[in-house]
Amino acid sequence: MTRGNQREKDRERAAARAKQTKERNDGLTPEQRRERDAKALQEKLAKKAEKGDGGSGSSSGSPGGKK
Repeated sequence: MTRGNQREKDRERAAARAKQTKERNDGLTPEQRRERDAKALQEKLAKKAEKGDGGSGSSSGSPGGKK
């Protein structure tokens, strides 16, 4: 019995993860979820632009990138 109680702990962790996925079910259709997420993203980008960052260089092709 070299594993000790690792299996038991793994089962507990898996049960906790399964419980979290059940809690995430908010009763929305995929289309409603997409709209909600898009709205949240737009608000986040607006807040970032208002702050003055403006997304400088995070998603644009920066020189010296990996090839």
